[in-house]
Amino acid sequence: MTTRRTRRPPEEARRLILDAAAALLADGGVAAVQVRAVATRVGMTDAGVTHHFQSRDNLLRELLRHGGRQLRAAVQDVLSSWLEQGADLLELVESLAGLYRQGYGELAIALHAAGWREHGSGMLNPVVDALHKLRPPGASIEDTQLAVAALHQAMATEPLYGSAFRRSAGLTGVAASDPTAQLRWWTRQLQLALDLEPSPLRHDR
Repeated sequence: MTTRRTRRPPEEARRLILDAAAALLADGGVAAVQVRAVATRVGMTDAGVTHHFQSRDNLLRELLRHGGRQLRAAVQDVLSSWLEQGADLLELVESLAGLYRQGYGELAIALHAAGWREHGSGMLNPVVDALHKLRPPGASIEDTQLAVAALHQAMATEPLYGSAFRRSAGLTGVAASDPTAQLRWWTRQLQLALDLEPSPLRHDR
Protein backbone atom coordinates (compact mmCIF):
# COMPACT_ATOMS: atom_id res chain seq x y z
CA MET A 1 0.00 0.00 0.00
CA THR A 2 1.46 3.39 -0.98
CA THR A 3 0.92 6.66 0.88
CA ARG A 4 -0.74 9.34 -1.14
CA ARG A 5 1.35 12.49 -1.15
CA THR A 6 -0.13 15.95 -1.50
CA ARG A 7 1.33 18.40 -3.98
CA ARG A 8 1.74 21.76 -2.29
CA PRO A 9 2.67 25.24 -3.53
CA PRO A 10 6.47 25.75 -3.24
CA GLU A 11 6.31 28.36 -0.47
CA GLU A 12 3.96 26.25 1.61
CA ALA A 13 6.16 23.19 1.11
CA ARG A 14 9.27 25.10 2.18
CA ARG A 15 7.51 26.42 5.27
CA LEU A 16 6.31 22.95 6.27
CA ILE A 17 9.79 21.51 5.72
CA LEU A 18 11.36 24.20 7.91
CA ASP A 19 8.74 23.71 10.61
CA ALA A 20 9.43 19.96 10.60
CA ALA A 21 13.18 20.54 10.69
CA ALA A 22 12.74 22.95 13.60
CA ALA A 23 10.74 20.34 15.54
CA LEU A 24 13.43 17.72 14.92
CA LEU A 25 16.10 20.19 16.00
CA ALA A 26 14.28 20.90 19.26
CA ASP A 27 13.76 17.18 19.93
CA GLY A 28 17.18 15.79 19.06
CA GLY A 29 19.66 18.50 18.13
CA VAL A 30 21.44 18.99 14.82
CA ALA A 31 22.07 15.26 14.29
CA ALA A 32 18.30 14.62 14.25
CA VAL A 33 17.73 16.97 11.31
CA GLN A 34 18.07 14.49 8.45
CA VAL A 35 16.40 14.73 5.06
CA ARG A 36 14.60 11.42 5.48
CA ALA A 37 13.27 12.34 8.94
CA VAL A 38 12.05 15.72 7.67
CA ALA A 39 10.41 14.09 4.64
CA THR A 40 8.60 11.60 6.87
CA ARG A 41 7.22 14.35 9.09
CA VAL A 42 5.99 16.40 6.16
CA GLY A 43 4.66 13.48 4.12
CA MET A 44 7.06 13.99 1.21
CA THR A 45 9.73 11.92 -0.47
CA ASP A 46 13.42 12.53 0.26
CA ALA A 47 13.70 13.83 -3.28
CA GLY A 48 10.87 16.29 -2.60
CA VAL A 49 12.75 17.82 0.32
CA THR A 50 15.96 17.91 -1.69
CA HIS A 51 14.10 19.60 -4.55
CA HIS A 52 13.32 22.58 -2.30
CA PHE A 53 16.66 22.83 -0.46
CA GLN A 54 19.17 20.99 -2.71
CA SER A 55 21.07 19.42 0.21
CA ARG A 56 21.00 18.86 3.97
CA ASP A 57 23.64 21.57 4.43
CA ASN A 58 21.45 24.10 2.63
CA LEU A 59 18.49 23.00 4.72
CA LEU A 60 20.48 23.55 7.94
CA ARG A 61 21.62 26.99 6.82
CA GLU A 62 18.07 28.00 5.95
CA LEU A 63 16.87 26.55 9.25
CA LEU A 64 19.28 28.84 11.09
CA ARG A 65 17.90 31.82 9.17
CA HIS A 66 14.41 30.56 10.05
CA GLY A 67 15.51 30.67 13.69
CA GLY A 68 16.78 34.21 13.17
CA ARG A 69 13.36 35.26 11.90
CA GLN A 70 11.78 33.67 14.97
CA LEU A 71 14.26 35.50 17.16
CA ARG A 72 13.36 38.83 15.55
CA ALA A 73 9.67 38.15 16.11
CA ALA A 74 10.23 37.10 19.73
CA VAL A 75 12.35 40.16 20.42
CA GLN A 76 9.74 42.42 18.83
CA ASP A 77 7.11 40.93 21.13
CA VAL A 78 9.29 41.67 24.14
CA LEU A 79 10.00 45.21 22.97
CA SER A 80 6.30 45.83 22.41
CA SER A 81 5.57 44.80 25.99
CA TRP A 82 8.27 47.18 27.17
CA LEU A 83 6.50 50.04 25.46
CA GLU A 84 3.21 49.06 27.07
CA GLN A 85 4.29 48.00 30.57
CA GLY A 86 7.80 49.31 31.14
CA ALA A 87 11.16 47.66 30.52
CA ASP A 88 11.57 44.15 31.90
CA LEU A 89 15.16 43.21 31.14
CA LEU A 90 14.94 39.66 32.45
CA GLU A 91 12.09 38.98 30.02
CA LEU A 92 14.43 39.91 27.16
CA VAL A 93 17.21 37.67 28.48
CA GLU A 94 14.80 34.76 28.96
CA SER A 95 13.37 35.27 25.48
CA LEU A 96 16.79 34.93 23.87
CA ALA A 97 17.66 31.94 26.05
CA GLY A 98 14.34 30.23 25.30
CA LEU A 99 14.87 30.31 21.55
CA TYR A 100 18.36 28.91 21.77
CA ARG A 101 17.15 26.11 24.03
CA GLN A 102 15.13 24.93 21.02
CA GLY A 103 18.41 23.95 19.34
CA TYR A 104 19.33 27.09 17.45
CA GLY A 105 22.41 27.72 19.56
CA GLU A 106 23.74 24.25 18.76
CA LEU A 107 22.85 24.73 15.09
CA ALA A 108 24.64 28.09 14.88
CA ILE A 109 27.76 26.69 16.51
CA ALA A 110 27.78 23.60 14.27
CA LEU A 111 27.41 25.64 11.09
CA HIS A 112 30.09 28.13 12.07
CA ALA A 113 32.44 25.30 13.03
CA ALA A 114 31.91 23.87 9.54
CA GLY A 115 33.00 27.17 7.99
CA TRP A 116 29.66 28.82 7.24
CA ARG A 117 29.37 32.54 7.87
CA GLU A 118 26.24 34.69 7.88
CA HIS A 119 26.91 37.94 6.03
CA GLY A 120 23.86 39.74 7.37
CA SER A 121 24.10 42.04 10.36
CA GLY A 122 22.00 44.05 12.76
CA MET A 123 19.54 41.32 13.77
CA LEU A 124 19.50 42.68 17.32
CA ASN A 125 19.54 46.37 16.37
CA PRO A 126 16.04 46.83 17.85
CA VAL A 127 17.35 45.53 21.19
CA VAL A 128 20.33 47.88 21.03
CA ASP A 129 18.03 50.82 20.26
CA ALA A 130 15.56 49.95 23.02
CA LEU A 131 18.26 49.50 25.67
CA HIS A 132 20.14 52.60 24.60
CA LYS A 133 17.05 54.76 25.05
CA LEU A 134 16.92 53.61 28.68
CA ARG A 135 20.51 54.70 29.35
CA PRO A 136 21.62 58.07 30.74
CA PRO A 137 22.06 60.90 28.20
CA GLY A 138 25.41 60.85 26.45
CA ALA A 139 26.01 57.13 27.01
CA SER A 140 28.16 55.33 24.45
CA ILE A 141 26.18 53.49 21.75
CA GLU A 142 29.18 51.23 21.18
CA ASP A 143 29.07 50.11 24.82
CA THR A 144 25.39 49.24 24.34
CA GLN A 145 26.19 47.26 21.19
CA LEU A 146 29.01 45.38 22.93
CA ALA A 147 26.74 44.53 25.87
CA VAL A 148 24.04 43.14 23.56
CA ALA A 149 26.66 41.18 21.60
CA ALA A 150 27.99 39.66 24.85
CA LEU A 151 24.48 38.70 25.92
CA HIS A 152 23.78 37.14 22.51
CA GLN A 153 27.00 35.13 22.69
CA ALA A 154 26.20 33.89 26.19
CA MET A 155 22.63 32.87 25.32
CA ALA A 156 23.77 31.05 22.16
CA THR A 157 26.32 28.93 24.06
CA GLU A 158 24.25 28.37 27.22
CA PRO A 159 22.32 25.27 26.03
CA LEU A 160 25.50 23.42 25.01
CA TYR A 161 28.09 24.63 27.50
CA GLY A 162 26.37 26.49 30.32
CA SER A 163 26.26 23.58 32.77
CA ALA A 164 29.87 22.61 32.04
CA PHE A 165 31.06 26.20 32.49
CA ARG A 166 29.26 26.46 35.84
CA ARG A 167 30.74 23.14 37.01
CA SER A 168 34.20 24.40 36.02
CA ALA A 169 33.67 27.27 38.46
CA GLY A 170 32.81 24.85 41.28
CA LEU A 171 29.00 24.87 41.10
CA THR A 172 27.31 21.48 41.47
CA GLY A 173 23.87 19.90 41.34
CA VAL A 174 20.96 22.17 40.48
CA ALA A 175 23.20 25.24 40.69
CA ALA A 176 25.15 23.87 37.73
CA SER A 177 22.33 22.36 35.68
CA ASP A 178 19.64 25.04 36.09
CA PRO A 179 20.40 28.24 34.11
CA THR A 180 17.90 30.42 36.04
CA ALA A 181 20.46 31.99 38.38
CA GLN A 182 22.83 32.57 35.46
CA LEU A 183 20.14 34.39 33.49
CA ARG A 184 19.45 36.62 36.46
CA TRP A 185 23.20 37.23 36.81
CA TRP A 186 23.37 38.32 33.17
CA THR A 187 20.42 40.63 33.72
CA ARG A 188 22.18 42.29 36.65
CA GLN A 189 25.38 42.70 34.62
CA LEU A 190 23.46 44.45 31.84
CA GLN A 191 21.83 46.74 34.36
CA LEU A 192 25.19 47.63 35.90
CA ALA A 193 27.13 47.96 32.64
CA LEU A 194 24.49 50.15 30.98
CA ASP A 195 23.36 52.10 34.07
CA LEU A 196 19.79 50.86 33.71
CA GLU A 197 17.08 50.96 36.34
CA PRO A 198 16.74 47.64 38.23
CA SER A 199 14.15 45.13 37.05
CA PRO A 200 11.06 44.49 39.21
CA LEU A 201 11.75 42.89 42.59
CA ARG A 202 10.33 39.53 41.58
CA HIS A 203 13.39 39.00 39.36
CA ASP A 204 15.81 39.37 42.26
CA ARG A 205 14.32 36.51 44.26
